[in-house]
Amino acid sequence: MLPSGQQWEKSARGTRGAVYPCGDQPTPAKCNVRENGVGATTPGDRYQSGVSPYGVYHMCGNVWEWCATETRHGRHESKGGAWTSPFDRATPSSFNDAAATMCDDETGFRCATPVESLASLLKGQRGL
Repeated sequence: MLPSGQQWEKSARGTRGAVYPCGDQPTPAKCNVRENGVGATTPGDRYQSGVSPYGVYHMCGNVWEWCATETRHGRHESKGGAWTSPFDRATPSSFNDAAATMCDDETGFRCATPVESLASLLKGQRGL
């Protein structure tokens, strides 16, 4: 399932509410945004120094990520900015919204699962 905008932002900012996944200092070099000139999406582990407090990669830049939160009928919140976004639009607190029919090379999604479901799945795999 898709995370809500609030869940997505917490996974990016951590319990302390840092401005960026990597802390409070603005460091565009720790994410795939326009200023870096990469010009395309990058693999999930490319910016290891920009990882969130929960160990989540690419919470700033790379692609705008769809969230389950509807901003109005037929439009959903997207978070994180994209490789085409200026760094100041890629902060986890920023958001965009788009029609459900939107399709481009700078929009993606991140699946999430409740901790209880994951714990149950892992318990079953271990045969406990």
